[in-house]
Amino acid sequence: MKIVKVEAIPFAIPYAKPLRFASGEVHTADHVLVRIHTDEGLTGTAEAPPRPYTYGETQESIVAVIDKIFAPQLLGLTALEREAVHERLDRTVGNPTAKAAIDMALWDILGQAAGMPVSGLLGGYTDRMRVSHMVGFAPTEAMVAETQRIRDTYGITTFKVKVGRRPYTQDVEACRALREALGPDVELYIDGNRGWTAAESARVLRETADLGLTFAEELCPADDVLGRRWLVAQSPIPFIADESATRAADVTRELLGGSATAISIKTARTGFTASQRVLHECEGLGVDVVMGNQIDGQIGTLCAVAFGAAHRTSARYAGELSNFLDMTDDLLTEPLTIENGTLRIREGAGLGIDIDPQKLARYRQDR
Repeated sequence: MKIVKVEAIPFAIPYAKPLRFASGEVHTADHVLVRIHTDEGLTGTAEAPPRPYTYGETQESIVAVIDKIFAPQLLGLTALEREAVHERLDRTVGNPTAKAAIDMALWDILGQAAGMPVSGLLGGYTDRMRVSHMVGFAPTEAMVAETQRIRDTYGITTFKVKVGRRPYTQDVEACRALREALGPDVELYIDGNRGWTAAESARVLRETADLGLTFAEELCPADDVLGRRWLVAQSPIPFIADESATRAADVTRELLGGSATAISIKTARTGFTASQRVLHECEGLGVDVVMGNQIDGQIGTLCAVAFGAAHRTSARYAGELSNFLDMTDDLLTEPLTIENGTLRIREGAGLGIDIDPQKLARYRQDR
C-alpha cells in the first residue's frame, strides 16, 4: 500500500446561514479535499477546514503545504508507516488541519484494506453519538427559535451557545432565555472563543450559576496566564480548553498549569493518531473530553463521529456534529442524517466517504 499520489483539492460551498462567534464568522466553507492514493488502488479521503483566525491556515496555504512540502515527503511510504509519516510532517511547524487530513486519509486506507470501519479499528465502542448543536451570535429571539427548531426537527437536546459579546449581559440574557424556553432537561454550555477578559468571564459564571450549564469553554485567552488560572480556579463547572490546547503537549500545559479542567478534541486539527494521544492523556489525568467541531462539513463530521463513537470517554457527552446542517450542499453521494438526536457512523470499510464527482466538479476551485 505505497503512497503514489497526494491530492489537495480546494472547494467552496456557501452556508445557508453564517455562523458568528467572538473570534470571527464563516459565510462559506472554503475547505480542502485531501485524497491519498496507493499503488493497490485504495484511496483515502478526508477534509481540511482552514480557520485563519484560530490557526493561521488558509485554503491556499493548505493546498500549498500539501502540494509543495508534504506530498513529496510521503511518496513511497506505506499507509502502515504512520509514525514515519508524522515524523516527516512534524518537520514543518503549524499547519494542523493539513496534517490532520493526511492522517485521517491514511486511516481510511487502513480501514479499507482491513475490510473494517475506521471506528472499529480505533476502539469500536458504539456505532453512534448524541449530537450537540452550535448556536452562533444572533438576537436572543432568533437564538431561541433556532434551538427550538433544531430540537423539534432532529431531536437534539444539547446546545453549545457561542458567547463573548460586549456588553456580556446580552449573552447572559440569551442563556437565560434559552434555559427558560427549552426547560431543565436540555443541556446547555457556553463557548467564548477568548472574547472576554477573565473578570468579565467571572461575572458571567456568577450570573449564570442558576442555569445548570454543563461546561464553559475558552471564555478568556489562555495567554492571559494569571487571569485564566484565577478564573478556572473559581469556575463552578468544568472549564474546557479548545484552541489553546491543540496538541498533547498543550493539553499537559493547560491542565497541569490550572488553565483548564476539560479538553475539546477536534479530529479536524489532530486527526485520529494525535487525537488518541490527547484522549488517553485526559483519561490518565481523569478529566472530561468533548468532541468539538471546526465548522466541519459532512466529510469532517463523519471523521469526528468515527473517532468519538470509538471510545467510551469521547462518547460520554454529546459531540458537536451538526454544523453541516447550515451548509447549502456537500460533497457526499449519501448525505448524513441526524435522527432522534444521534448520528451514526458509516458502515462498511474505512470511513465510508463516497464523493459525488458532479458535486466536486461544481464546487472545486482549481479548475
